[in-house]
Amino acid sequence: MHGTTGRRRDRILPRSVLGISALMLSASLGAAFSGAVLYAFYEFRQNRTVTEVGNFVTGFDERLETALEIIQAEGEEARNQIRAELEPLQELAAGEETLAGLLGRVAPSIFFVSTLDEAGQPSVGSAFVAFSDAEQSFLLTSFTTVRAATAQPGPPIRIRQGGEELGASLHTWDEARDLALLVVARGGLERLPWADANPPVRLGERVFAVSGLGSAGGAINQGNVADVSSAGIQHDAAVGPHFQGGPLLNSRGEVVGVASRRYAPLGFVPEDVWFGVPIRGACEQVVRCPDGEAEAPGG
Repeated sequence: MHGTTGRRRDRILPRSVLGISALMLSASLGAAFSGAVLYAFYEFRQNRTVTEVGNFVTGFDERLETALEIIQAEGEEARNQIRAELEPLQELAAGEETLAGLLGRVAPSIFFVSTLDEAGQPSVGSAFVAFSDAEQSFLLTSFTTVRAATAQPGPPIRIRQGGEELGASLHTWDEARDLALLVVARGGLERLPWADANPPVRLGERVFAVSGLGSAGGAINQGNVADVSSAGIQHDAAVGPHFQGGPLLNSRGEVVGVASRRYAPLGFVPEDVWFGVPIRGACEQVVRCPDGEAEAPGG
């Protein structure tokens, strides 16, 4: 057995220097071949990686632009959804920006009114442009403010906007509805639009009372509609003395009524919940509205 193993080893292992050299050369060639294979594989992977990176870089700008467009579209959709969700809240309470914007739009058509009452005491209110031509303008206000001017001789009526003051005269009035129409010798004044809807506002809707007296060219406050009928608009927007006769607006800046402190269609004077005179009520006696809007004064 031992002899057989020795003979096999003699056949595998070389006995001479030449044989050993041949064996080492074969081992070296095998190692070199393995290295060449590994290097070739490395080159292949490197070239593939470079190609993939190149392809990615080549289409990156286009993909980035597409991604940005998708993000922008989704962002706009999200903003629209938020606006839709906030609309009911905005109807319940308008913020400073909304109030300032609304006041800025209507202020050029609103004036502060000052005169005297029957006892010679100051009587104040507001008025807004209902109709204007090239020579004169007609303004709706509260009859309560200018009541003393129905007597002759009556106290002078002054209207003011900013630093400008004009004289006004009483033209027509409707005591039951607490409405009066003033005329001033100034044409081309911008009128406020009237709401077309019937009724002009609905239960729970937000309304805004505007005065011609304020540091920003006027003052504005807001309230909710408690009831709407042909007789009046019940609301809880505060109506101070300088607000009476001013417009009662919806959120679009359209006139839905005239603010009053004395209008009492139910037979009692309100305190916390006021009655606004529906703007179309002015067409019955104070102004003429042949096309649904005040186009000329009543006579």
